[in-house]
Amino acid sequence: MYTGSCLCGGVKFTIEGDLQPIQICHCGQCRKAQGSAFVTNIPVAVNVFKLVAGAQLLQSFQSSPGKDRVFCKQCGSPVYSKKATMPDVLRVRAGLLDGDLATRPVVHFYTQFKANWWNITDAIPQVRGAYQPR
Repeated sequence: MYTGSCLCGGVKFTIEGDLQPIQICHCGQCRKAQGSAFVTNIPVAVNVFKLVAGAQLLQSFQSSPGKDRVFCKQCGSPVYSKKATMPDVLRVRAGLLDGDLATRPVVHFYTQFKANWWNITDAIPQVRGAYQPR
């Protein structure tokens, strides 16, 4: 089991199960939503994500049709995103998880939109557009 929380600690959650590989997105929306060069997402099945505290602090923003970004309205930490086309999956922000993780990044995607001031220097595969897991 993994635990996680937002910056202020008001939103707390657990993930009860193994973690999927981390996906690194460089699209413009993710960069704006994170205030960073990219976002690190871990796909998590809805049924293993358990909100322990802070349901009243969660705020949702529809960044594009069918895609909601959920964040803590007290501290602003992005918690997860979800797509209407994938109702059983949340994309939890890897940086919110506590301790060591038994997963690693497997792909950089939407690299055609990456910030010009950021160089990808690792050996992780890069995809110019959308990532389609096998």
